[in-house]
Amino acid sequence: MSNAARSPLIRFPGHPSGLPTLFFTEMWERFSYYGMRALLILYLAEATTSANPGMGLAEAPAGAIYGLYTGLVYLLGLPGGWVADQLWGQRKAIWVGGWFIAAGHFSMAVPSHFTFFLGLILIIIGTGFLKPNVSSIVADLYPEGGARRDAGFSIFYMGINVGAFAGPLLCGWLADNFNWHWGFSAAGVGMVLGLIQFRLGYGPLGDAGALRTDRTPEQLRSLSRRFFGGVGLLLATLTAFGFLVSNGTIPLTIVDIAVGLGWLIGIVIVGYLLYLMIWGGHDGSEKKRILVIFWFALLATIFWSGFEQAGSSLNLFAENFTDHTILGWEYPAAWLQSVNALFIVIFAPIFGSLWVWLANRNANPSTPVKFALGLILLAAGFFVIAWGAANATEASPVSASWLVVMYFLHTVGELTLSPVGLSAVTKLAPARRVSQMMGLWFVATSLGNVVAGLVAGRLEGQESSPLFFAVATFIGIAGLVALVFSPVVKRGMGTVK
Repeated sequence: MSNAARSPLIRFPGHPSGLPTLFFTEMWERFSYYGMRALLILYLAEATTSANPGMGLAEAPAGAIYGLYTGLVYLLGLPGGWVADQLWGQRKAIWVGGWFIAAGHFSMAVPSHFTFFLGLILIIIGTGFLKPNVSSIVADLYPEGGARRDAGFSIFYMGINVGAFAGPLLCGWLADNFNWHWGFSAAGVGMVLGLIQFRLGYGPLGDAGALRTDRTPEQLRSLSRRFFGGVGLLLATLTAFGFLVSNGTIPLTIVDIAVGLGWLIGIVIVGYLLYLMIWGGHDGSEKKRILVIFWFALLATIFWSGFEQAGSSLNLFAENFTDHTILGWEYPAAWLQSVNALFIVIFAPIFGSLWVWLANRNANPSTPVKFALGLILLAAGFFVIAWGAANATEASPVSASWLVVMYFLHTVGELTLSPVGLSAVTKLAPARRVSQMMGLWFVATSLGNVVAGLVAGRLEGQESSPLFFAVATFIGIAGLVALVFSPVVKRGMGTVK
């Protein structure tokens, strides 16, 4: 390894020299993910006869495809994390996953339906390998834990949002000024840049992310054969299922499949809860904390089902009913997907300091109250956009400021709920269940994304304002219920703060 690889050009003072490697890897991966996500439903719903032709789907199947894609991206983080822990190590999982992602984006750059859907599948697989394991290596760099690790994750989180901010801007501009496939290919170029710097930054990582196992090479090969043999069988089954659906032998629509996936995820969550409560071998105190985790997971599912409307129904609203011009210059509607990331970059440090300031004065809201506030803020954002959308038409679009105000409220809600939830799960989970409970959190995120896509599909044939108002009402009621039950939930947490 060269000295240049051991001495990164960028350092974060007081932090391990490997942190910039992971910062930029995740930044470029999020650039590619959010850059493509900003275009996805717009491309699916764009007419084939337009100057920049899309796929021409109705909003219901377009929303279902969006929901399936974003839901599976998070769901496959579970097997991706298992492969890294048991077979490859996090470093190899990131490397392989990144190339899958890049190949997926470049596949989508080819204008055909087959390459488009092949690209989505490749990105889903690649993100499943990459996404959970970059964060694991960040933790690996700080074996001592403590406040220094928290600060490292804060820096890492900024990298995520820098990529999420830049991706929609560049990919949206290319899609708007050239064609959709230029935007998709730019997302692939971003991922390749991330992989190059990741490989060059191996040296500063030391042994972080390397496979740690007591298994012999032969045992690893045997386990790998069994796992990937099972994966191959599953893929063959899914391919056969897809073929039978496509030729009409199995009479299902893409919406039916998305609904089925949502129910399947819900059944798995409930079944896992019953298993833990009846056969998990936990005492009464642990069972109470597990119930609290599942309550938080339910609230998180509701939250993400609304929040993730950003890339689906709200993106369609921005395209069709929002005036996205400045001084007569029209900017791509996809650019509004960067607003949330910009607010995160600005306000995340402020909220981190706010919680510490309140804690020092014994005024910090409890975790259950923060969850309730997150939902209420999300509902407030939807009430704002429902009000703004009330008089919006394609001939008379409304100001983008309605969306900006809504995204501000959604961002504050996210900062109130999401990082707090991640921290609470790690504290509440029984020692031998921490990874499984974190997996449950991502499963809840997956289910929320599926629901978000299905809700977006309901825009077809109706005005957007009543739909946004219905979403706001449901989430607002959920927030009020969470607030009412917060004292009970807090008691269930026991001594965990």
